[in-house]
Amino acid sequence: MSYTGPDFDPPQQRRSRRAPMTFALAALVPGALLGWVVYEGVGKPGGDGGGRTDAAAPRSAPVSPGDDAKVPSPSPTPPLRGKVVLIDPGHNPGNFQHTSEINQQVDIGTNWKECDTTGTSTNAGYSEAQFTLDVADRLRALLEREGATVKMTHDGDKPAWGPCVTERAQIGNDAHADAAISIHADGAPEGDRGFHVILPAEVHSGAADTRPIIGPSRTLGEHVESDFAKVTGSAPSNYVGDGTGLDVRKDLGGLNLSTVPKVFIECGNMRDSKDAALLTSGAWRQKAAQGISEGIVSFLRG
Repeated sequence: MSYTGPDFDPPQQRRSRRAPMTFALAALVPGALLGWVVYEGVGKPGGDGGGRTDAAAPRSAPVSPGDDAKVPSPSPTPPLRGKVVLIDPGHNPGNFQHTSEINQQVDIGTNWKECDTTGTSTNAGYSEAQFTLDVADRLRALLEREGATVKMTHDGDKPAWGPCVTERAQIGNDAHADAAISIHADGAPEGDRGFHVILPAEVHSGAADTRPIIGPSRTLGEHVESDFAKVTGSAPSNYVGDGTGLDVRKDLGGLNLSTVPKVFIECGNMRDSKDAALLTSGAWRQKAAQGISEGIVSFLRG
């Protein structure tokens, strides 16, 4: 963009008559002499006049007394700077091509179960794995904007399947995450609607010991439940949690083996037509990510 200002006005057409020009020059001489006297007296660089005047300052930064001595205020510190968040998109789109691998049994502390599953889908074929990756990517962007360091258990391409639930927990543990969340959608019968957040039960068996994380995980879950409902407008599940939007389980390896505060969220029921209409909407998935993000932020800020 070109700049038009006092020193950049477009040139005017030259006049052919000399008399007005001569008169103008004669008038300018005394003015110039007077300007030189003022400059020597009050405006000379280094003098008490201060050097550059307001007229010479850039228009985008008007000068006021004391501006040269001001130090720009630092930008606000992102609220999650220094915090690590683990996002675990449930399942993996490649699991369908690797059923033998995901059917391997792994030890989750309380018992052995499948390494992973394919997840569910809407009646129209939109898979849970696609949904969880989409929400996870949106959530990652929101949390990074708040200053958090975000770790993902997978990105839908690497690895090509899984990882196993035991590995998903270990990724968060190795990252020393301040908060971890596993994103899912349910596959309940038509008419079962709403979301719920799953909290770890007290487990102390084999490699599992949830006792240190039960308290902070519940606090994290309560924040996520509250903010998810507020942002999305969705109601808590009408079939799990007795209307609280919270459920406690001890059969999930991702919770049993976690050593950091962690919860699961079932964002809705993919098999219910009304919930499916929400889950397949990009605008609603953005709200879902925003609600989860706000819950994590409020938890980490205390």
